[in-house]
Amino acid sequence: MSFYALDTKTAVDYVMGRPALGRFFPKGSSTTAREIGDGNLNQVFIIRSGAASVILKQALPYLRVAGDSWPLTQERMRFETQALELEARLAPGLTPQIYDTDPEMELVVMENLEGLEVMRKPLVERARFPKFAGQISDFLARTLFFTSDLYLTGVEKKRLQARYIDPDMTKIQEDFVFTNPFMESPDNNWDPLIDAEVQAVRRNGALKIAIAEMKEGYMTHGQSIIHSDLHTGSIMLNEDDMRVIDPEFCFCGPMGFDIGALLENIVLNCLSHFAHTADPAQRAEYQNYLLDMVRDVWNLFAQKFDALWAENPKGDLMPVKYWDYPDGERDFALFRQRYIRRLLQDTAGYGGCKMLRRMMGIVNVWDISSIADPEKRAECERMAIHIGSRWVLEHKKYEAIGDYLSVVREEAGL
Repeated sequence: MSFYALDTKTAVDYVMGRPALGRFFPKGSSTTAREIGDGNLNQVFIIRSGAASVILKQALPYLRVAGDSWPLTQERMRFETQALELEARLAPGLTPQIYDTDPEMELVVMENLEGLEVMRKPLVERARFPKFAGQISDFLARTLFFTSDLYLTGVEKKRLQARYIDPDMTKIQEDFVFTNPFMESPDNNWDPLIDAEVQAVRRNGALKIAIAEMKEGYMTHGQSIIHSDLHTGSIMLNEDDMRVIDPEFCFCGPMGFDIGALLENIVLNCLSHFAHTADPAQRAEYQNYLLDMVRDVWNLFAQKFDALWAENPKGDLMPVKYWDYPDGERDFALFRQRYIRRLLQDTAGYGGCKMLRRMMGIVNVWDISSIADPEKRAECERMAIHIGSRWVLEHKKYEAIGDYLSVVREEAGL
């Protein structure tokens, strides 16, 4: 079968003809399809027959957010599928289950996560997710550690790295996160009310050097397989359950990029409540809740990552025998501590780059772009630019997550 783009009619015909989906859509059943995709890359359908339903996700031959004038390899669907399979093995129960794949049609059929919702909008509505920090820290610690040189042999790591290399998708992130927002580019989109701040960032030599250094790390520092687009729009959850979705950008890159992308999205949501939550006491309480969430995610991740490493010191980075001397156990613990501190610093640097690109680049963040009052929106955007700039410029000085959060409190007056 050659590729063709599905619509709500042909999507039904397609699933009805797939043997792997017969348990969901038996012959003669009444089946419907509804397109729900609002993402930047792909089209997504819910296919339903009675109580049974699945998600069908198909890669189009162009970047959806830019239109068919921007061709894009459809092989990204293979990378997303194999990433979901890898994540399911490493972090069971924290990704959607795959039911069927079709490389020729560039699609995957997976679990419909009914009962869960994309995290971004509930945070604007001040929802609380008491298990989230524990769940996402499990996902991060396990996926990052078990695909790194800290756990794998050198041969295993390089084979994994070779399997997860998609130059076209990584090029998008290199351009849209680290380059285009900080120079003249037709792809950029920003609020005219913050034009002075945008232009100041583009003229700030120290900041641009620091961003260039972060980009060099993104391009060359292949620590582990990373999701590479992990934010509150790539997480579905309720009070009890959570799934990470949309890993089509995955490749072997710096661990701090994933952690930083997530934490800066939570901070952006925190800033958005200066407009979304009118009552000062209610607003302050929820903003503190979100900053506590940032702290808890990092602290739990660091604890779990260190524990996994201490329990599984088998990677080729430094074999067990390397630490076989009287003070070796102490020094191994010190090495782990220094490594994790560098991850914290990378997290701040990459988080700052991501925060800035959300204010100045091709894709804004709904938490802030949905603010109706132009002046309040601009106020939040200015705070984000100041915080993001400081994270990038100061990240090498940070010793603990409190340093990271103190910048937020200073710039936002919290």
